[in-house]
Amino acid sequence: MESSVTGGEYTGANISLSVKFSGRTIPITNLSPDSTIKDLKSLLQPLTNVLPRGQKLICKGKLLVDGMTLKESEVANGSRIMLMASQGLHQGDGPILKQAPTRPISRANNATTLGKEKTEVSVDKNRLDRWKATGVIGLRDYNLRAIPDEVWACGASARVIELSNNAIPVVPAKIGCLSSLQKLFLSANDILDNSINWEALVSLKFLTVLSLDQNHLTTLPPALGLLTSLKQFHVANNKLSSLPNEIGLLTKLEVLKVNNNRISTMPTCIGDCIGLIEIDVSSNLLSELPETFGNLHNLKSVCLSNNGLKSLPSTLFKKCLQLTTLDLHNTEITMDVLRQTEGWESFDERRRLKHQKQLDFRVVNSGAFDEGADKS
Repeated sequence: MESSVTGGEYTGANISLSVKFSGRTIPITNLSPDSTIKDLKSLLQPLTNVLPRGQKLICKGKLLVDGMTLKESEVANGSRIMLMASQGLHQGDGPILKQAPTRPISRANNATTLGKEKTEVSVDKNRLDRWKATGVIGLRDYNLRAIPDEVWACGASARVIELSNNAIPVVPAKIGCLSSLQKLFLSANDILDNSINWEALVSLKFLTVLSLDQNHLTTLPPALGLLTSLKQFHVANNKLSSLPNEIGLLTKLEVLKVNNNRISTMPTCIGDCIGLIEIDVSSNLLSELPETFGNLHNLKSVCLSNNGLKSLPSTLFKKCLQLTTLDLHNTEITMDVLRQTEGWESFDERRRLKHQKQLDFRVVNSGAFDEGADKS
């Protein structure tokens, strides 16, 4: 039940109010009358996924100003405030909207609709022999509900397996028999946390590429750190809230893509992944990055868009001297913040040089270069 308005009188006691946003009411309690509107926006950020600078708060028909206090803005106990969000200025996957009752769509149902003949792949002797001879097993888009037994028959011959865009729910212990496997693609399946046999998976000592994008993972086990040959790890579009500390053991890792998850903090040990060249943590819930990012001296590309970041690690520009691409779209970081960061001038020169080379070779259009941060 919503509190009633107290007539706008301020006695010094904390106040409670409600914020209307996208068809739902968000209660905010125990606010000091001396709290600023900016403080209120910060509280609303994790509740709505809308960045503070993308929020417009309206009370009694009046637009509330960041620097003013609740008392100065005549926001009293029981006040009702409307939140309007600017398009694009959000963290994570977008604003948290009112949930409408919908019927979930599963790939399993799609597979049934498309016909049972598509859920099992016919593997004749010629095809199996070709798999063994080339070491490449291609089974993308077959609506498979399990990995075919013929895959295991390839044993040590298998080097690359493409199983993306199926309905596979389990990665069984048999994966360990593929002892020479180098690349495993399992994106867009129905894999859950407990349906991967990690003990068998980490036994693959030659595995350099692992793709688990678009599954249903909420956590990654410490065993991930045993994949010491891994060079590329793709786990975007899942439901991860964190990364294990053991990720720091992946010193050969060059590409890490964990975008579109629910990650709120990056482990400090990410700085031990000294081989990293490209990292994409866009569309998460990050408010800061560890200073150890400055240890990643080989970094060339960092994508941080759609996070609640307000600053960068102080040594990022100073120590990451190969960095030329930095995407900060829809964060709280402004150009003023960047210019005050040590090493910005050198970075600015490097990325402009790269952009000019792209123009020279007609790789991109001739539009103005976009720094990926606010001009204001």
